[in-house]
Amino acid sequence: MTTVANASKSEQAYTWIRSRISGHVFGPGYRLVLGSLAEELGMSVVPVREAIRRLEAEGLVTFERNVGARVTLVDENEYAHTMQTLGLVEGAATALSAPLLDAEALDAAEAVNERMIQMLGHLDAHAFTELNRQFHSLLFEPCPNPHLLDLVHRGWARLSGIRDSTFAYVPGRAQHSVEEHTEILELIRAGADPLEIELAARNHRLRTRDAFLDALHARSHHNPGDES
Repeated sequence: MTTVANASKSEQAYTWIRSRISGHVFGPGYRLVLGSLAEELGMSVVPVREAIRRLEAEGLVTFERNVGARVTLVDENEYAHTMQTLGLVEGAATALSAPLLDAEALDAAEAVNERMIQMLGHLDAHAFTELNRQFHSLLFEPCPNPHLLDLVHRGWARLSGIRDSTFAYVPGRAQHSVEEHTEILELIRAGADPLEIELAARNHRLRTRDAFLDALHARSHHNPGDES
């Protein structure tokens, strides 16, 4: 019974801490003190420790010697390089998938984008990001080149630790993102040149990268004394 109770509390702690990380209540570099978190959540440190280990496995938390757990810092260069690479390979994969996408698949992608549009007035960065992943997966998964598809999957996995942060850092990017989704769908439905589709998908990714980095720089200049 105790094990089940701890598992339930661990899930509660995980959800609570993760939501504060994705919403930037706990920003990059924020120290996660087990005792303080447990007290705030009204539970022992055991389920909180389990939750933090789970977040560490996802790349959202790191442990530092003599410091403890901290929210993972954004490695600007790693992020920029990963997004640049993902823009290239995902753009190519989407272009190769385009001739294989039938009306049903495109309608499914459009339906996901419509759900994203409906969320714009009350943005939940985590839920929006999950829908964004679904949208793009529908467009690139039919790619007939398995090596290219593997590179796309690796790129998305590499970004897993900070993917929520994009729309949390730059809420305004969400509006532009769904508009660009519509443009990509229109190109595919119209049977546009593969290069045009590839560039549209690539530039969509690069605009997200640029918006995130601009916001990151703006925050660091506004708070020059912050650890993050």
